[in-house]
Amino acid sequence: MDKTLVLIKPDGVQRGLIGEIISRIEYRGLKIIALKMTHMDRDIAETHYGEHKDKSFFPGLVDFITSGPIVAMVLEGREAVKSVRSLMGETDPLNSSSGTIRGDFALDIGNNLIHGSDSNETAKSEIKLFFSCEEIISYKRDIDKWIIES
Repeated sequence: MDKTLVLIKPDGVQRGLIGEIISRIEYRGLKIIALKMTHMDRDIAETHYGEHKDKSFFPGLVDFITSGPIVAMVLEGREAVKSVRSLMGETDPLNSSSGTIRGDFALDIGNNLIHGSDSNETAKSEIKLFFSCEEIISYKRDIDKWIIES
């Protein structure tokens, strides 16, 4: 099974959408194997968004993600990265379809509620940034046979 990192950003926390977002993830069939609320410090934020370091929006991105608490999760499931990306919607919520998290709850590209890893390789490095091996708990669910064909 694949793993991916998901962050509910400060706007999602402040707007009281944690439960809604987690429900959509679980309804999709993805399994939460690590979960915590934390406050991202600037060093982690700069590392996390390092690919954007030379872009004009980088300082605002770091300021935003460190402006309040976030919820960090590791999810596991068949093609977890792809599944989460389609569940989230486009980065610009105005281009997101109804039924996606961003399409239903966001209007602004800066305040777009959620982050999900964009590849399996990125997921591995992002997970290590937010979780130790001891914090990730793999387990078998009885319902998995109803979600994933063997």
